[in-house]
Amino acid sequence: MQIKASYLALGLSALVASTPVAAANIVTSIKPLELIVKAVAGDDAKVTTLVPAGSSPHNYTMKPSQRRALEQSDVIFWVGPEMETFLNRLLSGREFQDRAMAFMEGPETDKEEDHHDHHDDHHGHHDHHDDHGHQEDAHAHHHHHDHGDGEDPHIWIDPALALEMAKDVRTRLATLDGMSADQLDANLARFEESLAKAEQDIRARLSGAKNISLFAYHDAFTRFAEHYGLTLDGVLTLNPELSPGARHIAEVQRKLQQANQPCLLTEPQFNRQWWRSITDGLDVTFSTWDPLATDIESNVEGYINFQYSIADAVTNCLPK
Repeated sequence: MQIKASYLALGLSALVASTPVAAANIVTSIKPLELIVKAVAGDDAKVTTLVPAGSSPHNYTMKPSQRRALEQSDVIFWVGPEMETFLNRLLSGREFQDRAMAFMEGPETDKEEDHHDHHDDHHGHHDHHDDHGHQEDAHAHHHHHDHGDGEDPHIWIDPALALEMAKDVRTRLATLDGMSADQLDANLARFEESLAKAEQDIRARLSGAKNISLFAYHDAFTRFAEHYGLTLDGVLTLNPELSPGARHIAEVQRKLQQANQPCLLTEPQFNRQWWRSITDGLDVTFSTWDPLATDIESNVEGYINFQYSIADAVTNCLPK
């Protein structure tokens, strides 16, 4: 997927000038987290991402070389137990727990949310995400976030939550030896400003999409739709690793038949054959988006370009 040149120019000139802050070994579980880290740490930050292009974090099997990358890391950023299940046992163990930072709690640790009140002055909250929780161990610098409701772990899709994640990345990176807190702050400020400008532009671009019916392959698209006020009328599968049952398929087909200019947003990580059979004979527009930002260049502008790539997929749904 290519990003139009005009997108890169939007509020990003200051980001290009950002400088590296240190040569820490940073590991991220998925590409979108790498993009957020680059926005904060700069283009020259050394970031290794575990889940490769074309794979899904829902069912990934890690290679021995990636285990070595974890061993050599200074910090590990991952979404949390509900997303990268292949990391649960490893990152909760004694070897890695002090350098691993999850942005989202698992159900078994929800009770820890009660301890987040003293961090409210650091994190900006949004009315539609008021269940954001936070816990920090001052000795291990190991903390978690629960940005969601435990049912949708695709928190990086929402730009408001991505900004909160960037703030947490800045806080954690500042604890590492050799990191420049001033440079981290400057990079974070540029990212916040550029993200606000991009969000305003995307809202304008998506204004014509509010009257069409959007359907998604699975719930990864939900947070983007909610943030930008789009109508998401259906999700094809509740579990992307399993084909949906006959009753659910029939319900989705009924909604597609009744929808106004339905558009199905598909994802490149998953098999397309079965959803093509579901929509056979129906007047449905198709558009592909990638929640894992596979084709987005990894640099300080990457997350902004990722947001534009999702907006592009939605505008491709509009009648020509």
